[in-house]
Amino acid sequence: MNFNAPLLRPIRILLVPISILYGAIVWLRNRLYDTQVLKTTSFNLPVICVGNLSAGGTGKSPMVEFLLKHLHKTRNVAVLSRGYKRKTKGYSLANAGTTALEIGDEPMQFHQKFPDVSIAVGEERAVAIPMLLHDKPDTNVIILDDAFQHRAVKAGMNIVLTDYSNLFTRDYYLPTGDLRDERASYKRAEVLIVTKCPPALTLEEKQAIEKEIKPLPHQKVFFSAIRYGQPYHILTKNTIELSAETEVLLVSGIANPEPLKKYLHEVADTYYELLYGDHHIFSIDDLKEIKKKFSQMQASQKLIITTEKDAVRLIKFEQQLQDLPLYVLPIEVQFLFGEEPVFTELMTKFITGFKLPA
Repeated sequence: MNFNAPLLRPIRILLVPISILYGAIVWLRNRLYDTQVLKTTSFNLPVICVGNLSAGGTGKSPMVEFLLKHLHKTRNVAVLSRGYKRKTKGYSLANAGTTALEIGDEPMQFHQKFPDVSIAVGEERAVAIPMLLHDKPDTNVIILDDAFQHRAVKAGMNIVLTDYSNLFTRDYYLPTGDLRDERASYKRAEVLIVTKCPPALTLEEKQAIEKEIKPLPHQKVFFSAIRYGQPYHILTKNTIELSAETEVLLVSGIANPEPLKKYLHEVADTYYELLYGDHHIFSIDDLKEIKKKFSQMQASQKLIITTEKDAVRLIKFEQQLQDLPLYVLPIEVQFLFGEEPVFTELMTKFITGFKLPA
């Protein structure tokens, strides 16, 4: 047990007994699937699962978007998510009038950025996929968002993400750590991606991490960093350049804001923050708090920065946002060591050479 991992704070160490029980339940559940006491379902089309072994913050959404950018123009792609913290239940297919409250912030983000892609939500993936295929029969590729630990569906391609600052090899079960699956479950993946790496990661550091992870012969390990784009206004979509003279108020409710905070510290004069819980549903009182905090900033050149996930939960206040310089900071995946073509070719070969999983 590595209590020096970034997220294993002292207060969480007191919860070790609960973590041991949690780990035992996870172990038993996996053995039931391994011995086919609990059944998995395969589908006769390429299914790509993007997941992790830890709870939140490893960069699943940017990875799903990366796949969509490379696939949606040549394939009829659909994305199926759980729709975490939505106000609805069961299967739902996004349409022109859909809101984040109905399908969740991440699916709503996909829906807004890729309107030609079918975006659906459903807690039970094995039930939701047939319904999705009934609604969108031309679908020929499905991306499962955050479904690696949900083994009721057997994906043909499993992509497991692990955060550079908290590798699954150094983590421990919830609630002491952030693991929600066994470390050994990484063996079920075809691809492992170490995310949120420093862009200047050295070859020696890369090799040391690969040695620690111990990939199996059939597994490919990639390394990626976050690349930030130009902030755009939440309403007008006009872009702006961040400068060393700009004061920034960061408003965010995401699992791991540390990379974003580090970036703003580097590019802005100074920044303040209002941080909320992951998937926070913003209220009118939150908006008043944001406006109050922003008005207290003394700089003449100032603005508010939020994430794309948060933006889909803030847009409901469209009228109240008219007078605020609220900008959305987009992010995307940047593969390191020139391996983006290797990754995209791997995905293409999987899809074109798809065979029904055994």
